[in-house]
Amino acid sequence: MTYPVDRRNVIKSMGALAASAALPFSMPAQAQKKPTGKPIVIGLTISQTAAAGVADHGDHLNGSILAMEEINANGGILGRPLELKPVDVDLLSPESCQAVVRKLVDMKVHAISSPFLFVPIPAMDASVGYKCPYLNGNTQRAATDLVAANPQKYGHIFQMDPSEVYYGYTFPKFLEDMQDKGGWKPINNKVHIVQEQIAYNQTISRACQEALKTSRFELAKVTDIQYPVQDWGAVVRDIKKTGAGAVMIDHWVAAEYAAFVKQFRANPLKGALVYLQYGPSQPEFLQLAGKNAEGFVWSTVLGVYADEKGRAFREKYKKRFPAKVMGLCYTGSGYDIVNFLAQAWTAVGDPDKFAAVNDYIRKTPFRGVCGWSYLNNARQEGVHYPVGTDDLEKGMAQLYFQVQNGEHKIIYPNKLIETPFKPASWM
Repeated sequence: MTYPVDRRNVIKSMGALAASAALPFSMPAQAQKKPTGKPIVIGLTISQTAAAGVADHGDHLNGSILAMEEINANGGILGRPLELKPVDVDLLSPESCQAVVRKLVDMKVHAISSPFLFVPIPAMDASVGYKCPYLNGNTQRAATDLVAANPQKYGHIFQMDPSEVYYGYTFPKFLEDMQDKGGWKPINNKVHIVQEQIAYNQTISRACQEALKTSRFELAKVTDIQYPVQDWGAVVRDIKKTGAGAVMIDHWVAAEYAAFVKQFRANPLKGALVYLQYGPSQPEFLQLAGKNAEGFVWSTVLGVYADEKGRAFREKYKKRFPAKVMGLCYTGSGYDIVNFLAQAWTAVGDPDKFAAVNDYIRKTPFRGVCGWSYLNNARQEGVHYPVGTDDLEKGMAQLYFQVQNGEHKIIYPNKLIETPFKPASWM
């Protein structure tokens, strides 16, 4: 079967997928036999119809397809072909999240791969009677706390990345680093948080407010917004009136961020560093914002590194999916999850031995294109660098990007930096 290369078409053609990904362990140099026999199946929760999140889910699917194609081209797993079965989900609906996992369980998949669900716990509960490996990028501490509290019930569920609390914990550290380097001279040491109302964003805001108490920065104000944001004019005026040296827009929708940067540029707060939480990772942000995106900062706890491994993946991905803009988060996550599962199944020798595969995933650190996933902890979530560990080889780095010359460039942490921070035009 030949798959379309356009990411939008890929999302629309969600039938049975077959083919595969370069394993993180070494493959024999000789030509591989074509995989045969009963396929090993990964089920995916992929949103096609939700109001938001489709871009990230399409990226996750594309990364998974690339991994699947590479694996099958190298002889499959245990000589068997790998197959993907994506199922549509409304990531904002508890009922849909639960139903899609039940459907995958009914399909008797060997593992579940999920980018993220905003209501992950109903989906988790739908999997507990089956207990195949369930790897995700939910980025939610409420979910991983539940895993820690009920290890026998949820011991098959693994969050590859650190949780959203680190967006809040790390922001003051980032500001201090930018100030210490001299690239940013803040007009004052105050932080203005503009927060959306979903639990994810509220958790980030609370974590940031707590972290500010032990930093050289202090909270100036918290402003509430409600998705969908139709007009940012009042928010921009509030930002100017508050006059904080740093502004965190604690939101998540790329298209609405694009509208914000256009309105902010038309009436900016001079000198302010403006940080947009995560959403600019989605390809639509650069496409919709255009030149207005220049100078804005954003970050992700789950991002494709720009080291040798990360650059090689980016090149392969762009060749396979030559879209105008490559997402730098769930493309890598989808790819890494498939490769991690392939490694586990090869090591265990039987994908039907769920308990043994889960044990391998729990105990075996995995180095993917998004860094290291160390999951042998109570929450079974990735360890954060630099807050959770100060060793880059023992955790997954939160990457801070700045839009420079129409591209996302890593400006922090220092060990992974691509280019220094550059003051934006309004600064």
